[in-house]
Amino acid sequence: MNITITGATGFIGRRLIDRLGAEPHQLHALSRRTNIKFGDTAVWITKWDPVREDPPGESLANADAVVHLAGEPVAQRWTPEAKRSIRESRVASTQRLVHALSAQPHRPSVLVCASAIGIYGSRGDEILTESSTFGNDYLAEVCQEWEKQATLAESLGMRVARIRTGVVLGKGGGALQKMLPPFKAFVGGKIGSGKQWMSWIHLDDLVGILYHALTNPMSGAFNATAPNPVTNSEFTSELASALGRPALFPVPGFALKAMFGEMAEMLLGGQRVLPRATEAAGYRFQYPESGAALRDILS
Repeated sequence: MNITITGATGFIGRRLIDRLGAEPHQLHALSRRTNIKFGDTAVWITKWDPVREDPPGESLANADAVVHLAGEPVAQRWTPEAKRSIRESRVASTQRLVHALSAQPHRPSVLVCASAIGIYGSRGDEILTESSTFGNDYLAEVCQEWEKQATLAESLGMRVARIRTGVVLGKGGGALQKMLPPFKAFVGGKIGSGKQWMSWIHLDDLVGILYHALTNPMSGAFNATAPNPVTNSEFTSELASALGRPALFPVPGFALKAMFGEMAEMLLGGQRVLPRATEAAGYRFQYPESGAALRDILS
């Protein structure tokens, strides 16, 4: 296939490029920078500022599929400016992408658009699936707007798969990159009470779901979370065990709020998300258990 990918230079995008590059696809990356290398994978790169302009028409011409991963990191202190950037980088970029697709005489057959399990809000021990109602906090509202813009591509005759991603675990980036230093320094520990649920996914499984959505007739929302979420306390113990370190120093809630402000509520609230629609669509997880996933990543 001819596949156009936004956010191709990110933690997830690069791994997806590696996966797709192992097959005879033609890959086209949209990026703010053009002086980028993707190892041995041949990738055509077009410059695009996703907030300020529509993607150039030639970047979508003859595309059979589009994967939209671009977006400002959520894991940061939510200042008013950061919240604006997070919203624009997801909502406005998706709006501009779909607008550009509408102008194409030959439209791709599928749009696979990233989303996030933040759409459900923090719900304690409640089991959340793709059919659950939405939350009403800032991130939930952003995700709803984000998905609404992506779904408009259906009116163009495109199949749209919305991939709601949890906490991504992998080598060289993502959540673990921020978790590892304190544990390696023997000062790691649970967050707050440790009772909040953590819906995680191995990077290889996330890429596998994106690939599955490209190559199978998946339409609608799909949770990209492992089928076995764990509490923060359980995850902390498994991470400490995989590293051969103790987990002695919990991070109190007030300290998180001091560091991250409003965003800390997302870490302290937690979400217990199951990928029921994803499994029903035929995807089989390589890493359903967090212990095995962490051992693989840290080996």
